[in-house]
Amino acid sequence: MVLPGPSVMSLRYAARSAISSTRRLTTHPRPSPSTASWISRPLGSSTVLSRDFHASSSVSSLISMASQLTFQNDKTTHQSQPRSLSSSASESMNQNQPLGEPITFLTLNNLSDNPGAVSKKRRVGRGIGSSKGKTCGRGHKGQKARAGRGVHPTFEGGQTKFYKRLPKVGKMKNARFKLDLIPVNVGRVQDYITMGRLMPERSDGVITMKDFVNAGMFPNSSIKSGVKLLGDGKEHVKDKIHIEVPWASKTAIEAIESKGGFVTTVHYNRLALRALLKPHKFP
Repeated sequence: MVLPGPSVMSLRYAARSAISSTRRLTTHPRPSPSTASWISRPLGSSTVLSRDFHASSSVSSLISMASQLTFQNDKTTHQSQPRSLSSSASESMNQNQPLGEPITFLTLNNLSDNPGAVSKKRRVGRGIGSSKGKTCGRGHKGQKARAGRGVHPTFEGGQTKFYKRLPKVGKMKNARFKLDLIPVNVGRVQDYITMGRLMPERSDGVITMKDFVNAGMFPNSSIKSGVKLLGDGKEHVKDKIHIEVPWASKTAIEAIESKGGFVTTVHYNRLALRALLKPHKFP
């Protein structure tokens, strides 16, 4: 900011010249402020001051103006030109600047669970101050205080349990009569006969479950309750097939009988089924 008017040096020079001229013009000492009133005298409507008083007042005004200009110039220079740091100070500031969040790699020495994922186990039997001392919260004696944690949740004191008082319904009642049957489609049987892999062992030409096992259609150990013949692929049947199985669907029977064959359903209990599949164990 540049202030209008004379410069500071010119005002200082004018003040010094005024002081020297005042000293040459005055022959008596400068009056004090208390005696300055008798120097001025009224002359019409205006007031005329002595030459000594005018010179002293002009000098004081010039000095005050020069001091104000000096203060304002110093303030403007201080605001417009900020302080510059030394090279060492600027380097230290650059070194102290943060470089961002540090990167932490997952290794075995800093591998841990999330905070709060694992809770400390309650230690019992450590005195009355722990609230679980001596009997550890189980009370005195009895079945619930022993190891093994007491009775079963369904125990009702000796009376018949609730789930036993309910009637048996649905699969619960007939679960022991469930049959585990292996499904065999007539289309697959025809494919194995065409490939020459399915051939009857009996002299009358009837295909049994033993022939299915020998052809590799399923293993011997997979037969639990028998085999059921189904009608999928009935359009591929073209040979006269004689077959003997425990179960067969209506569609499968019609597909085989339409080509001149027949289906015989035979019941096998567990012993008879074992004798059919493993005849070497029944000499």
